[in-house]
Amino acid sequence: MVKDKLHLSSIFLAIIGLLDSLYLYWVKITNAYALCGPIGDCESVNSSRFAEIAGIPIALLGAGSYLTILGLLLLERRRYFWAEYVPLMVFGLSLVGVMYSAYLTYVEVAILKAICPYCVISAIVLVILLALATVRLLRISIAQSAD
Repeated sequence: MVKDKLHLSSIFLAIIGLLDSLYLYWVKITNAYALCGPIGDCESVNSSRFAEIAGIPIALLGAGSYLTILGLLLLERRRYFWAEYVPLMVFGLSLVGVMYSAYLTYVEVAILKAICPYCVISAIVLVILLALATVRLLRISIAQSAD
């Protein structure tokens, strides 16, 4: 039962992260004004040189990462292969995402001196996904050692 809640929570978070990234990607490609309100400066962040890698918007890379995590989580219940390896894959993708997000947060605070609330949401989602993936891996490890 707890296992299902962790799995469903991970799916929910991946969807939130995907929607967040898709919104930022839409803002980037349409040159629209992001709805940040009084709590952030999305324009400075989204138009900075750090918002792209080799011409590819970071938001698109984020959307691809969240879509990959979501796809893996949905495949996990299909076959034994996926059930065995998806928790580790999600852990790895989440870990890389958290590390890169930490770098981007540093860039926002120290270099750009501007915070994008949508980037903060993504960072929080990734940290929680990593925590859930860690708990899921620990449970698998404990179950295997009990056998």
